[in-house]
Amino acid sequence: MTASKHSPHSLRHQFLVASPYLQDPRFHGAVIYLCEHSDEGALGLTVNHPLDIHLGEILEQLDMDGGELDVPVYGGGPVQPERGFVLHSPDAGWQNTAEVSNDVLLTTSRDILSDIGAGNGPENYLVCLGYAGWSEGQLEDELASNAWLTCPATADILFRTPWEDRYQAVLKLIGIDLNQLSEFVGHA
Repeated sequence: MTASKHSPHSLRHQFLVASPYLQDPRFHGAVIYLCEHSDEGALGLTVNHPLDIHLGEILEQLDMDGGELDVPVYGGGPVQPERGFVLHSPDAGWQNTAEVSNDVLLTTSRDILSDIGAGNGPENYLVCLGYAGWSEGQLEDELASNAWLTCPATADILFRTPWEDRYQAVLKLIGIDLNQLSEFVGHA
């Protein structure tokens, strides 16, 4: 991923929230943080679906310090589930880091994991395996069919809200009460 300039219509640094009517069960109740969105497509990370593995286990598998870290690892999405992504606050520089916004960076290199394990990582971070991807025009089509709701992302929800509360926190940010949603969101 490059830190390319994005169009004014880009949804980069936005949350996508799965509508209750999204047909794909892999994204039921998902909050996705969009890291990239351009005419070529989109890339996002699901930030509220923890896997049955903790960061310490991954660090041990990679022969790195930090095996005691009881930090959740998230299923970022169904594409390349063996590939790791770290969303984090702006701190020291690591290889393969792209700025998503002023307060959120994305790193895909092992050096950040080594630093996290050694206690020298970023102040705030989320580790995801895999990503959600959309080809050219696919996300726009899904948005038009009311599969997703969107709103500007906040680092507070991303890094300081417990994962189990992120879906409701984003809905509250949008101003939606799930109990009042109809099946025909956006169609009066």
